[in-house]
Amino acid sequence: MTDWRAVGIGFLVSIIAGLLAFLLPVIGHIGAGLIGGFAAGYVAGGNVWNGLWHGLLAGAIGGVVALLFGGLVTVVGGVGAGPIGGLAGLSVLVLGLLIAFVLALDSAIGGAVGSLLS
Repeated sequence: MTDWRAVGIGFLVSIIAGLLAFLLPVIGHIGAGLIGGFAAGYVAGGNVWNGLWHGLLAGAIGGVVALLFGGLVTVVGGVGAGPIGGLAGLSVLVLGLLIAFVLALDSAIGGAVGSLLS
């Protein structure tokens, strides 16, 4: 069963760490995902798979927000600019899916480590 409190805490920690990550652009953003996933896995506790799951969800929330934005851009672009606008919105949607996957990977690893240490 998913502990949404742990997922929310992990997401908030990753947002705060992500804001601080602009000091170290590449390492900082990867570290933000790891730290957020670690927090989610630590709060959720349990076994490694439980921490992995909660870290994955905490990291994927940002990507889901990007997917929702991409869907909105697809609809508005399709109405306003015809097929070209819809195609541009679809590319934003695909980019959001890629971002969700990448953000979720390092958070899942952090979640697994966090659950081991809890």
